[in-house]
Amino acid sequence: MRRVLGLVFTGLGAFFFVLALLLRFYLPGQLVKFPLNQYLVTTLQGRASYFSQKELRELTGVSARATSTIVGDVSAGSSSVAVWTEFTAVEDLGNRAPIEYLTQRSGFGRRSGAVADCCGAYVSISNVGTSRAAQSGQGFVWPVGVQKQDYQVFDPVLRKPEPYRYAGTSAVDGMTADKFVEHVANQQFASQTLPGSLVGFPGLPSLTLPEYLTETNTFWVDPVTGAPLKATEDQKWSLADITGATRLVLYQGSLTATPHSVASAVSTARSAHRKVELIEDIGPLVGVLLGVALLVLGITLTVSRPDSDQFHYDSDEPVGSTT
Repeated sequence: MRRVLGLVFTGLGAFFFVLALLLRFYLPGQLVKFPLNQYLVTTLQGRASYFSQKELRELTGVSARATSTIVGDVSAGSSSVAVWTEFTAVEDLGNRAPIEYLTQRSGFGRRSGAVADCCGAYVSISNVGTSRAAQSGQGFVWPVGVQKQDYQVFDPVLRKPEPYRYAGTSAVDGMTADKFVEHVANQQFASQTLPGSLVGFPGLPSLTLPEYLTETNTFWVDPVTGAPLKATEDQKWSLADITGATRLVLYQGSLTATPHSVASAVSTARSAHRKVELIEDIGPLVGVLLGVALLVLGITLTVSRPDSDQFHYDSDEPVGSTT
């Protein structure tokens, strides 16, 4: 019986050893990844100026809000690729008027965060149109296990990747985050046709001018999960003539994530940290300790011999007596 129990305990010890190795080196790659069924709403607020197409004039210093909603397309995803669609609406809160809309659909690696050229990806911008050009760079997120380095991140306005420079670490609601900054200086991304009188050419019924983007976007990213915790956006969309002189500012705003959005992102990241710690650290440690204890017990029971019981039969005859 002792030998049978020893073999059982030895087998269980080996099982927990293997489980610990899987938890540490294999399962994180299978379990720690971005979800298919993502649903996330984030809000940025600040001040902005923009050209109102309704009033045909520039409105300055308005209170503006950008609301972004990300929805995962579960049926289009897989074990390695997630497909999310983000819809962002920027609105003038005081006048209850829309300023601009942007929609981005992208497939990306569920651990790398890198855009995959698949899944009906597109970008649609109000007053610009829809583009289905190939996407590249990081998508909506940074990689799981962010490195302290620069990353190429897909810019949906420019419809191409732009460098986000690593700018150190800082605390976001008590959580350490890696800071990344994108600088774009006067890059053309579209063109607009407007009445000549609106852009300083009253003698022309209409005029098509190139549209330029200047922006500084900053993201604070959770280094463990690769999810953004906080963001600020400083953007300027403007029309310029052939000399490069600005003729009309279509939008200029400075927005930052609201405290509620930041707190929600940090709470989600902390929950993910606990899961990652359970899978990568606590689970393997418990597995190793149980494995060692069971192996020692099993081997001890297997190799040890039970004490031999000595049976003595009493006899009425004295020792050495003969009949």
